[in-house]
Amino acid sequence: MKRLLEYTIHKHASSLEDVVLIHGFGGNSKIFKLQLKAYKEHFNVITIELPGHGNSPDIDSYTEDFSWKLAAREVVKTLDFLKLKHAHFVGVSLGTIIIHQILQDAPERVKSVVMAGTVTRFNLTSKALLTFGKLIKPFTPHLWIYKLFAQIMMPKANHKKSRDSFIREAVKMKRKNFMGWYDAVQSIETTYTFVQKHAPEISKLYISGSEDHFFIDTLKEDIKSDKKASLIVFEKCGHLCNIEKYRKFNEVSVNFLKGQFEAVKKIS
Repeated sequence: MKRLLEYTIHKHASSLEDVVLIHGFGGNSKIFKLQLKAYKEHFNVITIELPGHGNSPDIDSYTEDFSWKLAAREVVKTLDFLKLKHAHFVGVSLGTIIIHQILQDAPERVKSVVMAGTVTRFNLTSKALLTFGKLIKPFTPHLWIYKLFAQIMMPKANHKKSRDSFIREAVKMKRKNFMGWYDAVQSIETTYTFVQKHAPEISKLYISGSEDHFFIDTLKEDIKSDKKASLIVFEKCGHLCNIEKYRKFNEVSVNFLKGQFEAVKKIS
């Protein structure tokens, strides 16, 4: 039997609501360390390590080529194993791409979503950076590429804590897993194409920093026609808004997940 993704369950004493946390590229669920305490007070919390991260299977251990669909399917398989019919999802950065793929492929498994530092597609600057990385990755240490991207994505002094966190866990990632995910990133546009068609009634809260310069403009454009999507922008904040503005992020996301939409509006 194929090994499942690594997961951890934080069981609440009485809550019937399950929240699944999906981390970003190169990291692991420690990216949510500032959310866990707040979330565990209200929900059952399940953290999942994506393929090639933590103790989950390497991406070359699958019998088919690695893809967004495969990664999303492995997350759903984990829910099946845990006997979770559906859940709320919270994702950061690459985790938002996985959640969008699940919204396209298995929307019936999703109650609502909160997405931080959402990536729907790349702008011209980030495309150029990806191309540069593709050219140098055959002969460049993968961690060097990761650090370069982190510095360019989160360049300001107030981004340092997020940037350091982004890099710290990536040291543990195997080169082959980094390269596989890097190649997959080239096709992220496919993960959002049918979200609004397949998940039109699922509430989606997008939270971004005003300084998330690679992704916020394309996100605004892509979600403007989604009647069930709301966007909250934290001023003077970069890509990992769940770290930089964690208190505000926790308050907003918990209220949203509890269905307190009016409270979310007041906070924002």
